[in-house]
Amino acid sequence: MTTTDTLSIREMCDTFDVTPRTLRFYEAKELLFPIREGTRRLFTRRDRARLTLILRGKRFGFSLEDIRQILDMYDRDGSNEAQMQRTYELAKDRLAQMEAQRAELDVAIAELRTEIDASEHLIHGFRRAAE
Repeated sequence: MTTTDTLSIREMCDTFDVTPRTLRFYEAKELLFPIREGTRRLFTRRDRARLTLILRGKRFGFSLEDIRQILDMYDRDGSNEAQMQRTYELAKDRLAQMEAQRAELDVAIAELRTEIDASEHLIHGFRRAAE
C-alpha cells in the first residue's frame, strides 16, 4: 500500500469536514478501522467509503446501529442485494418519519404564524390607543 492509498487523521478531517474526535468515536464504535502505526492512524479507501456512508446515514437520521448493520452486510466478493434491501427498507421507514415530522412542523408553523399575526394586531391596537 502506498502512502497515497491512506490518509492521515488530519487529511480525513479536512476531506470530510469532521473532527479528530469524530473519527476516534467511529473507530471506538468499530465503524472505522484505520491502520495503526504507533500513535498514527492511517485511513484506507475502505475507511473513506465507510465514513462517506456513515455521514450520509447520520444526515438522514439513521441510528449508528442501523448504519453498522448496513456496513456489516457489505459483501466484497458477492452480491450486495441483502445490503441494498436493508438500506431500502430503512430509507423508506426514515422517509415516512421525516414526512410525518414535516407535516407536524407545517401545522406548528401555520399556528405560530396565526399567533404572530394576532399579536401584531394587538400590539398595533395598544399603540393606537396610546396615541
